[in-house]
Amino acid sequence: MQKHYSVAIYPPEATIALIKSMKEQLADEIKWFNSKNSVAHITICEFKATDKELEIVKAKLSRLCDSFEPFEVQLDKFDSYPNGAFVITPNEVSRNKLKPIMKRVHQSLVIPNMKKSDNPHLSIARRLTPENIEIANRLFTTINTNFICDSIVLRQFNEVVKQFSVIDTFQFNGNTQPELIQGTLF
Repeated sequence: MQKHYSVAIYPPEATIALIKSMKEQLADEIKWFNSKNSVAHITICEFKATDKELEIVKAKLSRLCDSFEPFEVQLDKFDSYPNGAFVITPNEVSRNKLKPIMKRVHQSLVIPNMKKSDNPHLSIARRLTPENIEIANRLFTTINTNFICDSIVLRQFNEVVKQFSVIDTFQFNGNTQPELIQGTLF
């Protein structure tokens, strides 16, 4: 049986707490909204897979992340999209570091019907009305926070709480050397 998964970048606890407080502030103004209870993250992709397929995904993510170098992500602007998403976006330098990571994950995981995200952002809310986007823009005018991106997480959708939960973390180890294959000369 296939289950629903997501690959994402999680900021550290301090940033997660900041985003949670912003979501609560927005909820005080407009009540419930999509993504209200979602933990702050930058989505890389979503897919469905069987347990057997998931083991292959984990092996690929482990190998891929082993080669990535940790880097700083600077989040410095609020933005909204026509679909009603209100988000925090990274600055251009951070975006230019995040996009190749996201693309390499997409290319590595050859999964049918995978939903890919190629626009790095951290969602505050989704599917807001234009009026609620205006309220969000009034509430939140400046942001400037950063974190070291040194891992990606694999999340599984929990049908009970209707949220994704982290099931595995893959550290960036900066190992750029290919593995040496031991052989014999004679």
